Amino acid sequence: MSRTLVAFHAHPDDEALLTSGTMARAAAEGQRVVLVLATDGGLGLASAAFREGADLGSERLAEAQRSAEALGVSRVEWLGYADSGSGPELLENPPGQVRFCRAPLEEAAERLAAVLKTERADVLLSYDRHGGYGHRDHVRVHEVAARAAEIAGTPRVLEATVPRDLLVRAIRFVGRFYRFPAEFDPTSFERAYSARSEITHRVDVRRYAAQKRASMRAHASQASGGGAAAPGGEGGEQTGDRTLQAFLRVPRPLFDLVFGREWFRDPAAPPGQPVRRDIFEGLP
Repeated sequence: MSRTLVAFHAHPDDEALLTSGTMARAAAEGQRVVLVLATDGGLGLASAAFREGADLGSERLAEAQRSAEALGVSRVEWLGYADSGSGPELLENPPGQVRFCRAPLEEAAERLAAVLKTERADVLLSYDRHGGYGHRDHVRVHEVAARAAEIAGTPRVLEATVPRDLLVRAIRFVGRFYRFPAEFDPTSFERAYSARSEITHRVDVRRYAAQKRASMRAHASQASGGGAAAPGGEGGEQTGDRTLQAFLRVPRPLFDLVFGREWFRDPAAPPGQPVRRDIFEGLP
C-alpha cells in the first residue's frame, strides 16, 4: 500500500539536514513524498556571489527544487511567507509578504492543511517544541504543523529532532580537537532538541547517504563560505566554514556513519513503547 509523506520545513536546506534520508528512503520504497517550505529563506547567510544582482529567496527555492529531485520528491510547495531571520530584531515585512513568525497561526495552518488534504497525507514531518535549536521560524513550524494536522485529520505527526544527550557528548568530544568560534555557545545545546527518552522513531538511512549528501550539495548558497547575512538574517560576518560546507568535507565513509540515522518524536505515542524503525509502522 502506497503512503504519502509530507515534510514541512522552515527554510530551504532544513530538509537536507534533518529529514532528507527519511524522505529519500520513503521515495525509494514507492511512497509519495512532498516537501512544503514555510519561507523562501531570503535572510539566509550567503557569499556576495549569491547576493549580487539576485534575489536570494528565489535562488534558495530553486536550490530546494534541486534538492527535492535528488531525493525523489514528487512535489515542492512554498507557503508564501518571508524568512523571519534569527537576528535580535524582527525586521519589517517585505513588500507583499509577511514574515512567517508574524503570520496568524490559523491562516498559516490552513495553508498547510490544504496541502495535507489534497495529498491525503499519512505522515507529516515537523519539528519538536524547541524548534530544534530555537530559531523563531522553526518554533512556528512546530505550532503550525500541529494545528494543520488537526484541521486536515492527518493520522501521524513526527517531530524531527536529535537526541540531545548524544549531541552534547559529540560537541564536548569535538571540542577537544577543534576550537569553536567565540560566539558559539556549546551549552545552548543542553536545552535544544529532545532528550533520548523522548525519541520514538530512529530511522536507518545509511543506504541513502548519497542522496542526503546530494541534497546538502544542492543548497550551494548555504555552503558558501565567508558570506554575510542580510540585516536581521541568520548570522553575521563569518570567517569559518558554514555548517553545510563543513559537512560536505567529511569523507564519505565517515559521512555515512555520522548521518546514517534520523530521529523523530511522536507527541501522540504512549510512553514506554519501543523505538520504531519505520515512520509508517502502525498506521491504519
